[in-house]
Amino acid sequence: MTDLGRRVPTDFDHLDRYPLRALAPQDRPVGVPMPVGINWYAEFDRPMKGSDGRWRVAQSGKLTRIRGGHCVCLLPAGVADAGSWWKFYDQGSEGACVGFGCSRAMSLLNRRRYDAFWLYRQAQLVDEWADTPPEEGTSVRAGLDVLRTAGHRRVRGLRVWEPVIDEGIAANRWALDMTEVLASLDRLNEDEIPWLNSWGRAGYPHVVYVPVAVHARLLREDGEYGLVTDR
Repeated sequence: MTDLGRRVPTDFDHLDRYPLRALAPQDRPVGVPMPVGINWYAEFDRPMKGSDGRWRVAQSGKLTRIRGGHCVCLLPAGVADAGSWWKFYDQGSEGACVGFGCSRAMSLLNRRRYDAFWLYRQAQLVDEWADTPPEEGTSVRAGLDVLRTAGHRRVRGLRVWEPVIDEGIAANRWALDMTEVLASLDRLNEDEIPWLNSWGRAGYPHVVYVPVAVHARLLREDGEYGLVTDR
């Protein structure tokens, strides 16, 4: 099974200092992709296809064993993720999920491809752990810090641009409850939220739906649900 790689931050001061609710309602992002850091349960490894054609996990709500920490991108309503991006964003065997989950969000915002491994490695350089690198993993906080302060590195065909601040984000905030999550994704009154994993076309279905109640648990269990304001 492909590696995961999200580390739980050593503190959650960023959630307290930069909550989404600190913004006036009219200033809160709506319909934007959301990179999230979560506990990855064994049940998430086995999506099941429903009669409606949707892939789903954890429909019973029962979760057993945490396999590690992971970063995925939540898909807002009315936004399409290209099939070519599904193939392109494959972290392989390296625990680079933060770079990939955050890059998926930027592709949905800007409709471009980005160098996810670059973002992951830059996040390791600014996170709080002395052993990253060479050890694997980082936090969603670190990934968004890089996007906010350094921008991102665009990819087109075989060409890779140098990092540009305008390819990053202007700000990031954190959702603290599911009402904020659903409103930001423009999915109020829905009972499931889709995520995009970054294990490539051969490694995981393109879009997988997860019950809102399961997301609520993941948010409570050291979750980082990030909201971004694009430049």
